[in-house]
Amino acid sequence: MEPVTLTTDRLLLRTVGPQDTDAVYAACQDPDIQRWTTVPSPYLPEHARGFTEQMAPDGWANGSMFTFGAFLPAGDLAGMLGITVRSLGVGEIGFWGTKEHRGNGYVTEAAVAVARWAFTRMSIDRVEWRAEVGNRSSRAVAERAGFTVEGTLRSAINNKGVLRDCWVGSLLPSDLGLPSTVPYLPGRG
Repeated sequence: MEPVTLTTDRLLLRTVGPQDTDAVYAACQDPDIQRWTTVPSPYLPEHARGFTEQMAPDGWANGSMFTFGAFLPAGDLAGMLGITVRSLGVGEIGFWGTKEHRGNGYVTEAAVAVARWAFTRMSIDRVEWRAEVGNRSSRAVAERAGFTVEGTLRSAINNKGVLRDCWVGSLLPSDLGLPSTVPYLPGRG
């Protein structure tokens, strides 16, 4: 699939490329990004190059991962989001915000836009969010974006060779007032 560009009231959401390597490298020097996400630690220039020049473009090309950089009008990188296809109709969202732009709602705004795109253009009927237990910032973004936190999965995230418990949540098309591609019949106790 060819990469797409999305816009929100405050952001330009587009794939990243070689021109963004330095911004990705700088953002990933943040100890919180290295602690709470699966980016390598220490995060080296070659990691940023591999992400912007191979991983992100390959994900779009083979339809497995759709990565968006969230950019402010001045061109600053505010965050990174991606939807990874997990199974038929299910995508998993991951995101991080740059340290200097946290607390402004940019990642929440971008997460809603990317989920809306996945529901309307990708035939996704469930977007899952997972974060290591304790990552309260990620949970706050997910909840503000409308995700329902469904529980805790034991030993479900491998972060740098250590299995950790994670919170899991979901966003459905109906949560954004959109139709599903297939009927949904909620369980009744």
